[in-house]
Amino acid sequence: MSPSPALPPTLKAWQMVEPGRLVLNALPMPPLAPGEALVEVRGCGVCHTDLSYFYLGVPTVDKPPLTLGHEIAGVVVAAEDTALVGREVIVPALLPCRRCEICASGRGNRCLKQRMPGNSMGVYGGFASHIPVPATELCLVPDRRGIPLEHLAVVADAIATPYHAAQRAELMPGDLVVVVGAAGGVGSFMTQLAKGMGARAVIAIDVNAEKLKLMLEHGADFAIDPRGKSVKEIKEAIKVWCKEQGLPANSGWKIFEVSGSKPGQELALALLSFVGKLIIVGYGTDETSYMLSKLMAFEADVLGVWGCLPEDYPKVLQLCLDGKIALAPFVETLPMSRIAEVFDDAHHGRLRKRAVLTPDF
Repeated sequence: MSPSPALPPTLKAWQMVEPGRLVLNALPMPPLAPGEALVEVRGCGVCHTDLSYFYLGVPTVDKPPLTLGHEIAGVVVAAEDTALVGREVIVPALLPCRRCEICASGRGNRCLKQRMPGNSMGVYGGFASHIPVPATELCLVPDRRGIPLEHLAVVADAIATPYHAAQRAELMPGDLVVVVGAAGGVGSFMTQLAKGMGARAVIAIDVNAEKLKLMLEHGADFAIDPRGKSVKEIKEAIKVWCKEQGLPANSGWKIFEVSGSKPGQELALALLSFVGKLIIVGYGTDETSYMLSKLMAFEADVLGVWGCLPEDYPKVLQLCLDGKIALAPFVETLPMSRIAEVFDDAHHGRLRKRAVLTPDF
């Protein structure tokens, strides 16, 4: 299928032409393959994965020029199924092949042939005016209840990944939760989601004291700034608080490590105790050491998380629409023409909220 005649002959895209350099390019409007839809981008979130690719290069078969961006919300402007045209959608960050053994096992979020906008879909990504995507994988947006469509871009990864992490942890009402990196771009949603799914207690740990105060208004029951504190002191603070709340301090806690930093990972491992679970959500390149026999003694679990199944996106979206996850205090929209400045600010930790870039070509 070809694009509608009403569409412009080209799409605009901010492309990484080499690590550390962006150029605004015009690309031919792509003809749609069977089953594809063309989405006009209304907002694309800036993820730390984008920053890693931008500054360090992309470890995939695709080479620059490349359009980064995988947290996308937009409107369908062309599709085989004409009923889709005009619908507001969220584009899943990971698109499984639906044909392999892993997909058949129900774990297509870790499909080895999956595609990711801004990474493994040729030159197409979210920091652009349009993107072609498989129509059947799109998450349709119902009544947004006043939430700006561009804010919903963060559902694609920053919220969907914590949701899958909660699934992996078998998070249940009444559970005890620790979130390490609780005030970051993903951690703030992990914290809210844990409480929104019924956690009895959520302990938020983060080095940003100002954002920690905000998390006490959005899901956290107790907050700890670990700066200047030893692991022993952090454990003691948790022990004292748990005693006040009538909670066990050393058993049954589900710990979500979202920072991706070596100190965060080491702290999360140190907090893991009897019949607990550690879920690794954040990405980092540093190695850590741990005495594996502790897992035997604790009968504890360590689990990894990768993305989220597209079919779970409606559930994730509903948590936002129902008010269990607040977006406005944690998301800010900025014009896409400022992409280089935003990347630099995000890279150096100068952004107070998760940035969503809106096309202004």
